[in-house]
Amino acid sequence: MGLWELFILALGLSMDAFAVSICKGLGLGKIAPRHMCLAGAWFGGFQALMPLIGFYLGRFFADIVTAYDHWVAFVLLAFIGGKMIWEALTGGEEDVDAAMDAKTMFLLAVATSIDALAVGVTFAFLDVDILPAVLFIGAVTFVCSAIGVKVGSVFGARYKQKAELAGGGVLVLIGLKILLEGLGLI
Repeated sequence: MGLWELFILALGLSMDAFAVSICKGLGLGKIAPRHMCLAGAWFGGFQALMPLIGFYLGRFFADIVTAYDHWVAFVLLAFIGGKMIWEALTGGEEDVDAAMDAKTMFLLAVATSIDALAVGVTFAFLDVDILPAVLFIGAVTFVCSAIGVKVGSVFGARYKQKAELAGGGVLVLIGLKILLEGLGLI
């Protein structure tokens, strides 16, 4: 796999994390550079870790991973998105630190990187130098996620409630898209 193909793959894998980062920025409103770095580290770290895990465990668990990955991603994203929608509709103000707490970010990072686990399984059957590949994927995702938080914050300061509704809706739709793709319906 060449560098160009790896870049396209990394960009594709980072799109879910980018969209979730925009949602985070929307909910946060005013951000600090640490918010961008935090999102980048969580999403980039998991986008690098999951294909590495998939690579080493790929031959043994390929059927299990590909059979359920879409369900796990859907449930996690629908839960987080539903929570955002509920908070927007009930007027629950979310503290900036709470919005990026370890539990929430862990769930989002896992949900957005499950497809990367499946890519890692694929890497096990290809001629891929795994360590540089996963570091590259993680770096691309880090940058995309940090930019996503900033983009979301620019729009979220003016339209906080609508942004939270939209952000929650986007997460649910991403989860639904992953589920429908996994079921072969789109």
